[in-house]
Amino acid sequence: MLSHPENLRVSGDMETPGRTVTTQDALDFTVENVEKALHQLYYDPNIENKNLAQKWLMQAQVSPQAWQFCWVLLSPDKVPEIQYFGASALHTKISRYWSDIPTDQYESLKTQLFSQIACFSSGSKMVLTRLCVALASLALNTMPEAWPDAVAEMVRVFQEEGGGVDARARCLALLELLTVLPEEFQTSRLPQYRRTQVRGALGREWVVVYPLLQQLLQRTDTPGAVKARVHRCLSSWVLLDVSLSDSEGLVHDCFSALPDPELFDTAVEAIVNAISQPDSQRYVNTLLKLVPPVLALQEQLREAVQNGDMETCHGICRIAVTLGENHSRTLLEQVDHWQSFLALVNMIMFCTGIPGHYPVNETTSSLTLTFWYTLQDEIMSFESDKQAVYLQVYRPVFFQLVDVLLHKAQFPSDHEYASWSSDEKEQFRIYRVDISDTLMYVYEMLGAELLSNLYDKLGRLLTNPEEPTSWQHTEALLYGFQSIAETIDVNYSDVIPGLIGLIPRISINNVQLADTVMFTIGALAEWLADHPVMLSSVLPLVLQALGNPDLSVSSVSTLKKICRECKYDLPPYANNIVAVSQEVLIKQIHKTSQCMWLMQALGFLLSALPVEEILRNLHSLITPYIQQLEKLADETPNPSNKLAIIHILGLLSNLFTTLDISKQDNDSADGSAPPVKSSPPLPGPNPVVVVLQQVFALIQTVLSKWLTDSQVVEAVCAIFEKSVKTLLHNFAPMVSQLSEMLGQMYSTIPQASALDLTRQMVHIFASETDHFPPIKALFELVTSVTLSIFQQGVLSLKFPEAQTVKSTCLFFTELLSHCSDVPPLARVVQDDGKLLVQAVLEGIGGGASRSLMDQYAEVLFSLNKHCCSLLVIWLKESLQPQGFPSSRVTAAQKNHFSQQILRERVQKRRVKDLVKEFTLLCRGLHGTEYAADY
Repeated sequence: MLSHPENLRVSGDMETPGRTVTTQDALDFTVENVEKALHQLYYDPNIENKNLAQKWLMQAQVSPQAWQFCWVLLSPDKVPEIQYFGASALHTKISRYWSDIPTDQYESLKTQLFSQIACFSSGSKMVLTRLCVALASLALNTMPEAWPDAVAEMVRVFQEEGGGVDARARCLALLELLTVLPEEFQTSRLPQYRRTQVRGALGREWVVVYPLLQQLLQRTDTPGAVKARVHRCLSSWVLLDVSLSDSEGLVHDCFSALPDPELFDTAVEAIVNAISQPDSQRYVNTLLKLVPPVLALQEQLREAVQNGDMETCHGICRIAVTLGENHSRTLLEQVDHWQSFLALVNMIMFCTGIPGHYPVNETTSSLTLTFWYTLQDEIMSFESDKQAVYLQVYRPVFFQLVDVLLHKAQFPSDHEYASWSSDEKEQFRIYRVDISDTLMYVYEMLGAELLSNLYDKLGRLLTNPEEPTSWQHTEALLYGFQSIAETIDVNYSDVIPGLIGLIPRISINNVQLADTVMFTIGALAEWLADHPVMLSSVLPLVLQALGNPDLSVSSVSTLKKICRECKYDLPPYANNIVAVSQEVLIKQIHKTSQCMWLMQALGFLLSALPVEEILRNLHSLITPYIQQLEKLADETPNPSNKLAIIHILGLLSNLFTTLDISKQDNDSADGSAPPVKSSPPLPGPNPVVVVLQQVFALIQTVLSKWLTDSQVVEAVCAIFEKSVKTLLHNFAPMVSQLSEMLGQMYSTIPQASALDLTRQMVHIFASETDHFPPIKALFELVTSVTLSIFQQGVLSLKFPEAQTVKSTCLFFTELLSHCSDVPPLARVVQDDGKLLVQAVLEGIGGGASRSLMDQYAEVLFSLNKHCCSLLVIWLKESLQPQGFPSSRVTAAQKNHFSQQILRERVQKRRVKDLVKEFTLLCRGLHGTEYAADY
């Protein structure tokens, strides 16, 4: 596809307006028309004209006439925009339509391209690059048979004097050509067997490339721009799997270039690419020789840090980390060189602890975090005797790493943090999450001693009155605890009681610190369940934080974790928790999602109380919302009260999601031990059922006014669906009235949420004799309504959303499989099946994305399997009209497709292939490269 080239120079010659290119010009791909179309593409303000020109130019680029006009467009008197298109057209013809070029034309095409590259070596860089890519493509298509010494010839041609082109320009053109050659190979569309051949041929050409690059790097008179191009060329070739031993000398030359600011970036890229090649670990001696030059960069790194030169810090760190991360195991195994690898590890440690706050004052430290995981993973993967030796050396390093990471995780001063942009704050948050993950991995090596280490530091910080402490330091240590406790079982740790004891001593005068205190308590919820005596130390802090909107997420999520994990130990605190929660809900302190979490927390809490206490708390908790809902139900529907209704219904459904008193009868799923192993059946209905029965009439009133609104209906269904899932058979008293309500809802306006709830009800209660009549009536009603809208269901196949079409096809595939055993369904399919076939054919004919063809094929296969005799008639009648499903297919092609589909009733894969082939015919893509790429 043609795209606007970067740095496109606007030239006066292109600004002469011409007539708009139209479809009448479709076969008139002349130089004049191409130039008009390019003008239209770049300068016409009308987007439709631009799009028309774009499509026309794409056709021109692949047309046979392109061979004529592309050379003319490259004339020196044309502007770069036009020349660029000529070069692009050449590349397209060579790379995509190589088979169209006669073999006796290869040599003349090569000569012309060499000539054009020489002409443009002092001209437009973007045109030169495109011509080099075209010649590279020609080389790849002719290597190794027709052009066995391609690279050697390229070097010879451009080293020859003459043509009025100076040596520097020729050298740069050659380097550009050598750089794009491996890049073009990576993106080429060569068949696999050719790729293997060509890769081998290119690999053999490295012996020609290497001395050229080395000579240019080592000559003192080579200009900086040429050396930078050499680095890029090396980067390109090493990605072809040129081995590290074969590029070793050039890599060392790149290290020599690092002090030069003009060459720094390209040298770094070349070194990193060479070191990170997958098979580099085979060349142990070469890797060991690379460690000293990397270590020698430390002085340059320190100077860059002092001067605030972030780019240089970044580049040197990339080199050190690439060597360490890709080859840590290889270097660890060289026990005679352990000191040099330890020095490299310490260099990376320096990069991790680089001064400044990420991402505002530094951006380097984040590059190192994966290295630490890799190093830890490699050490822990050795057998135990070797592991013990490595741990002796590296455990102190990892303890130092923890200190460095927690220092880097510290927030800046309040004043500085306030000056950060929202994007910088978000990057810092993600950076801290990465640090948290790294600490978790480090714990695998350091174990319980790490927690003791953190606890000792926090204890000294909080109990030493003489030592002034910043909240940032305290917060970072707590963050370390939280990072580990969130994912590791710390129940056995002997420092957690001390930590819980320290938390109330923290002077919380900052939102970030308060957040971390909350999250730390939340991370210890499982531990608190095993040590309930400590709840009294932390629960007041959580309830106090609940009233602070700035701590909304942390306080509510922590309360929810405590209520879930410790519910059987919370009855003494239940009244207080409910009272505080009610207060913050009434004051509307929290956003919707946190209100829902809070209701889930209360559901967990109430689940552990006696039934009469549950009912009492439910009454006080829900009554204000029921009163509000009654008021809203009387109002005329509008967007404002709709949101309020959905909010209240959401609160109820989230409360009922977790309010499950059946867990009192057995070991709870969340791991906390109930007070008794079993209890007799409840004397009365479940508290949730009691509440639902009380509000049922009100919900029906709400539904009567909002039945056409899918969001309100969904919110109503969610209350019952979550209750059914939680209560299971205890929901029985509600089955009859809910079935009746669902039937009325679905009959009036069928909606997906009602269907989902019906499925849930059928799944649980269809096998129970007492509840079979209402469930049966509901199922028959829903089935009848669904079948009656079969015709409108076919419309879903024409929706633009792929997921909708996939779901619809799946629905019909399932539906058709029951034709034989459900007579009403068979009648509906018999009456309306032709509509389905027409909709499927319309999609195959070009009305739907090609990515959906497998789904359409599934429907045809199902039709053929279950309604074969009818499909014969429907296909014949549907395909009879001329131009349907596409004007591009003939009657013979349609008949052939129909016969093949009808013949195939066993192999679904074959039907999918037939549909894909037919859709290509319908779209005019059959046999094109575009079709093959899909």
